[in-house]
Amino acid sequence: MAEHDFRYTLLNPEHTLIECRALAAGRYQVTGNGGSIHSGDSLLVTLKGSRDLSMRLLVDKVRHLINPPGQWVAVAHGPAFGELAIFNWQVRCDGCATELDFEFAVDASLGKKAQAPAAEARIQTLGWSSSNGRHCCPNCQKAPA
Repeated sequence: MAEHDFRYTLLNPEHTLIECRALAAGRYQVTGNGGSIHSGDSLLVTLKGSRDLSMRLLVDKVRHLINPPGQWVAVAHGPAFGELAIFNWQVRCDGCATELDFEFAVDASLGKKAQAPAAEARIQTLGWSSSNGRHCCPNCQKAPA
């Protein structure tokens, strides 16, 4: 089981994602070029409309195309979104005033109340801490109190 990175930031023409579309909630059809994809492999793909958010898909089955050479179509499963929404927020470190400009994804069908927990989860994955509305960057977390 190999992991293949098809995020936009790589921009490798021999190893590209052509299309990723939802077939149903949690099921995706992915078309790509290169990478020698097999069933059971995982794919990292950039979320549409995002600068740096990605999701991991697990390949169920793959069909390698004869023409054009190197192209393949896979059916995969991954996160189930009713309607994906991407937001851009900023937080400031309460210790040193460093600002973090970040993106996070949330299922829009869950409404506005789901945005803050999703943002907090994303901040933590970026190495920041949050407690009682106060934010602390990784550098301030390491500094002696």
